[in-house]
Amino acid sequence: MTEKTQSCQLVYGAHIVDYGIVYCDRKSLEVAVHPDCSVVVKAPTGSDMVVIEQKVSKRARWILQQQNYFRQFTPKTPARCYVHGESHLYLGKHYRLKIVQGDENSVKLSRGFFHVTLRDEPNPEGAKKLLSRWYLAKASQQFNESLERCWPRVARFAGSKPAISVKRMQKRWGSLSGNGTVTLNTNLVKAPKECIDYVVTHELCHLKHPDHSAEFYKLLDMVSPGWEKVKHKLELGMV
Repeated sequence: MTEKTQSCQLVYGAHIVDYGIVYCDRKSLEVAVHPDCSVVVKAPTGSDMVVIEQKVSKRARWILQQQNYFRQFTPKTPARCYVHGESHLYLGKHYRLKIVQGDENSVKLSRGFFHVTLRDEPNPEGAKKLLSRWYLAKASQQFNESLERCWPRVARFAGSKPAISVKRMQKRWGSLSGNGTVTLNTNLVKAPKECIDYVVTHELCHLKHPDHSAEFYKLLDMVSPGWEKVKHKLELGMV
């Protein structure tokens, strides 16, 4: 049976916290902030609304911190026009586009340039399609190599090694599905390898701790010391 969510609001200083309540068979209240910044309260069936409001009010500062965290994690790479001379990223380095007409559709990376060859007359849409396919192929390769680098640090805590999936996402660098698949944003391949490793390690830690609890961060600190600096580099470098 589908759980019904009750929509509510809490005024916290200058902020309004929107949250949903799901009543279910459990013994305690749980407040969770999801990657899309939505807030869900799981409450025991028959819980007093006053008790729920008090719980959310007590956690309001933490809720806002978590929402800010997820907003900072949002990819910041601006839109590109795919024109000759434009700068594009790959593994943290900038390369300029050279778009020419030739015998076959291809993308080659050489000496600081993306050499994009189109059978048809050079045009932004054609260059975008070719470069997007190139990024997708490279992302699959680089992300799986990252998993091989990161897995040994997390293996004893995380159970079975997950599969890697590559997907274009609007609001996340990575996510972990219920079946244990790590999905990574194609655009992450534009970041330095250490940033890719940070995101992969972050998601692997969720195999042990699904939320962003204190225990999660203890594990992340243990397996990836200094991750905060790498995360900051990722946030500032994708331009």
